[in-house]
Amino acid sequence: MNSLERILRATRLEPVDRTPLVPQLFGHAAVDAGLSLRDYLHDGEALAHAQLLARERYRTDAVFAFLDFGVEAEALGARLSFRDDRYPDVVGSVLGAADDPVRLRLPEPASAGRMPVCLRALRTMRGRLGDSALVAGAVAGPMTASAQLYGIENALYLAIDDPRRLAAALDFATRLAIRYGLAQLDAGAHAVIVFDPAASPAVVPPGFFRELLAPRLERVLAALRDGGAAFTWLNIAGPTAGILDCYAGIGADVATFDYYLSAAEACRLLPRTCLAGNLKSLDFLDAAPDRIERQARGLVAAFEGRGGFLLSSGCEIPPEAAAGNIAAMAAALSGD
Repeated sequence: MNSLERILRATRLEPVDRTPLVPQLFGHAAVDAGLSLRDYLHDGEALAHAQLLARERYRTDAVFAFLDFGVEAEALGARLSFRDDRYPDVVGSVLGAADDPVRLRLPEPASAGRMPVCLRALRTMRGRLGDSALVAGAVAGPMTASAQLYGIENALYLAIDDPRRLAAALDFATRLAIRYGLAQLDAGAHAVIVFDPAASPAVVPPGFFRELLAPRLERVLAALRDGGAAFTWLNIAGPTAGILDCYAGIGADVATFDYYLSAAEACRLLPRTCLAGNLKSLDFLDAAPDRIERQARGLVAAFEGRGGFLLSSGCEIPPEAAAGNIAAMAAALSGD
C-alpha cells in the first residue's frame, strides 16, 4: 500500500496498513531545505524541492503546495510585505471599507500574482511522485479571502453595517476559490485543501458560520469534487466544536480538528468523516520529543477500530519548529 492509497482508504474509513502521516509542513520545509521563506514563496521549483525533501526526511504521506493566505488578494492587486523569515503581510488591501466587491474580476491563475508558483510546484511534485503519494493544493476559503480583500476588521464591521456587501464579497471569494482550486487540480493536485481560518468560532460566531459560510463552502467543495478531486478537505483551526458537526453535510470528506477538541469529541461530532489532527502546533517549537511521540501514539490509539484518521497537527507546524519534534511525530507510527 503506497502513501496515496493509504490516505484514500483512510478517507473512506477503510482499513489501512498504518495510520497516514500528514503533518502540516509548509514553511518548515523551506527551513529544512536551507531556503529563505521569501524564496520558497516565490519559486515553484524551490517549493517542490523542499516539500519532496521534507517527505523523504520525515517519511510523510503527502506534499503540499501551500504558499500563504495573501496569494488570492495579491493576485487581485493587494500589496504584500515580504521578509526572509516570515510570511507576508497585506499592507495595501484591494478594497477599502466603502468599496463594493462587484467591481472585482476573477484573476487568471496561470498568470496572476504568485498563483503560477503554486501551479508550477504542483506540476513538479506530481511529475516526481505520480500517484505514489498525495499531492495537495490549497485555497483560502470564502471568509478568509474576504478578510484579505478588505482587512479583517473591515470585513467584520460589514457583517453588521452592510451585510449585503459582505455577502457579495463572500460570493466573489467563493468563485475565486473554485477557479483557483480547479486550476490546481488541472496542474496535478489530487486534492485541494480549503483553509478558512477566519471562519473559526474564534473569529466569527457559529451562527454566522452556519448561515453565511457553510452554504458557500459547500459550493466550493462540490465544485472541487466535480472537478476531479480525489476527496475534499476542510481545514479550520481553533475551537470548532460549535461548527464541526456540519462539515459532513456540506461535503467535507476530511475534516481537520485542532487541539481544542479531543479525539473522542471530534468522533462524536463527525462519526463517519475522516478526521485529521490534532497535535498542538506550538508544541513543535519547544516540547520534548518524547511528549510529541506520546501524544501522537495516543491519537493513533484513539482511532483504533474506527479508522478514518490522518495523523497531523491541528494547524500549521511553525517554520521554526524543532526538527526532532517532527521526527518524534513520525516515530509514533513506527510500531503502528
